[in-house]
Amino acid sequence: MAVAVAGVLRGGLLPKAGWLPTLQPVRHGSKAVTRHWRVMHFQRQKLMAVTEYIPPKPAINPRCLPPPPKPPKEESGLIRLLRREIAAVFRDSRMIAVCQNVALSAEDKLLMRHQLRKHKILTKVFPNQVLKPFLEDSKYKNLLPLFVGHNLLLVSEEPKVKEMVRILKTVPFLPLLGGCIDDTILSRQGFMNYAKLPSPTLLHGELIGGLTLPMAHTHSLLQHQPFRLTALLDQYIRQQQKGDSVGSASGQPDLPDPAMDS
Repeated sequence: MAVAVAGVLRGGLLPKAGWLPTLQPVRHGSKAVTRHWRVMHFQRQKLMAVTEYIPPKPAINPRCLPPPPKPPKEESGLIRLLRREIAAVFRDSRMIAVCQNVALSAEDKLLMRHQLRKHKILTKVFPNQVLKPFLEDSKYKNLLPLFVGHNLLLVSEEPKVKEMVRILKTVPFLPLLGGCIDDTILSRQGFMNYAKLPSPTLLHGELIGGLTLPMAHTHSLLQHQPFRLTALLDQYIRQQQKGDSVGSASGQPDLPDPAMDS
């Protein structure tokens, strides 16, 4: 029937008014998919391969280039405070000793700090990331090899080396590495030798005694000749007075001096 209707339409005959075909072609199912993958033509494949963009290779491998500069980090208030405290410690302390900060019990550490504080020796602990930059820019940069790991500083306004060494001998697990006294760097053996020196009061007494003895000897030498001359003159005067008294007692007049007559 559908074939007949198609033939009539091809022939140019129009259907009669009020007459409808009994069958109409209706398309069912999904729409046709026209985007299937199709193999590229061989000539086009060659053209695409020839015209493909090849980027130039960099002269230096990107992995060999230095990393881009990082933005400077702003210092926190704690770091600035620690830096000022370190500068004050190194400026006001004549004795600075560096010890290895080992794991001591809280009781031993408290007892050691109390014994040191009786002699006005303070214990200070600073992080190396703040202490090392300060030492690199100061006159104490030769102390940098001592600051490895955790360190403990023993500082005092006066060089109390003898008291510090005596207290550290009671704590064998706290080794002394070195330090400086009056801007002079000393090793551990240097601190031990410094502790064996006599006290400053005794040294001052010995110095004053050594300076006074030559002065007293010089003074005695300068006064010896005047004293001897004075003694001789006194003896001569006494002899003259004795001769005059003897002559007057005998009743004889004094003989004229021949030098006067001439």
